[in-house]
Amino acid sequence: MCVEGLRPLTVSEPAVSHAVGLVYTKPLVPHTVTGFPNTSVQQEAAVPFMDLRSPHRVLEEELVAAFRRALQTASFVGGVEVTAFEAEFAAFAGAPGAVAVNSGTDALRFAYLALGVRPGDEVLTVPNTFIATTEALTQAGGTLRFVDVTDGPLTMDPDATAAAIGPRTVGLVPVHLYGQTADMDPLLALARKHGLWVVEDAAQAHGATYRGRPAGTLGALGAFSFYPGKNLGACGEGGAVTGADPTHLETVRRLREHGQSRKYYHETEGYNGRMDAIQAAFLRVKLRHLPEWNAGRRRVAAWYREALADVPEVRLPVEAAYATHVWHLFVIRAERRDALQAHLTAQGIGTGLHYPVPLHLQNAYRHLELGRGAFPVTERAAEQILSLPMFPTLTQEQVGHVADLIRAFYRG
Repeated sequence: MCVEGLRPLTVSEPAVSHAVGLVYTKPLVPHTVTGFPNTSVQQEAAVPFMDLRSPHRVLEEELVAAFRRALQTASFVGGVEVTAFEAEFAAFAGAPGAVAVNSGTDALRFAYLALGVRPGDEVLTVPNTFIATTEALTQAGGTLRFVDVTDGPLTMDPDATAAAIGPRTVGLVPVHLYGQTADMDPLLALARKHGLWVVEDAAQAHGATYRGRPAGTLGALGAFSFYPGKNLGACGEGGAVTGADPTHLETVRRLREHGQSRKYYHETEGYNGRMDAIQAAFLRVKLRHLPEWNAGRRRVAAWYREALADVPEVRLPVEAAYATHVWHLFVIRAERRDALQAHLTAQGIGTGLHYPVPLHLQNAYRHLELGRGAFPVTERAAEQILSLPMFPTLTQEQVGHVADLIRAFYRG
């Protein structure tokens, strides 16, 4: 359980983010200095990449009460807590319905299967995403085809997508990246023109909107992750599928429970993809605070943009005119990125790379025979991107300190 006080936390251990596909070493609280040089100096300067302890400390009483409530129901898989969370998350997301599952990966997998992906069906998505987007597709039987991204938001390029649609294409999977949606209207127009379905990978977009419409409600289905580091994170794993079609949602429900329509009556084979009641109870507590946390992230992003505006070597992230950005990550594009990251690490600043190696260059997809140069925008960005500390309780002083260190690096 992640409620502070019930289990000691090790403050100098590496943090592993499976949701973003990297390991980053960071202090888990702002004043942790283990592993950094000049400890007496770094004790005041260290800024973690993310802070998962503070919100749990603040919410400890609510989380403990939720835990006890789940214990008292003695329904640990599914049950009333999960049903209540599904209704509450659907309302938050502006979706007619939501189905809770045990991970964002299963949310994607079940969405693909619910839409009828079969062997030989080609689906288009982007190479600058976590592998869950694509492994869930190929494991469901689909054929993967990558398209490049736009140079600004680094989301699915509608022109590249239009050029890649072929006779076997059945669907599009735009990835809402870093807290901002893809430019959906051109993609939805392509889908209508060619009779394609759209699944939104909304794992990083809890509360984001596109022209006022919530992420996860724009395509046939939306897939969310509740990995602990997300804007809405469980104290373990979790995910959800949002949608409007009752048939699609019912298919997802069956898939998560071994293909059952009711207990021991199996319409198809399925999976063990149910959400734990305890995670649902925790998520119900956190969901009430998500608007406040997203507002905090937007505030931090504004501070960064102001503090780094005079550093020409840094390209700041953009908030598209069509978007309400929820800043899951604050990702700059920096000259001499690796040296800058090393400099920040030496000063106790946690950073990340999202993502260091595009999927088409990963060994897992070597069989696609897509070498360097296949997707130049994605590849160029992968050499420049650097994720700076981002969490709702980051202070303006901490942001200013990070900015000062970046400025000092470039000024020599």
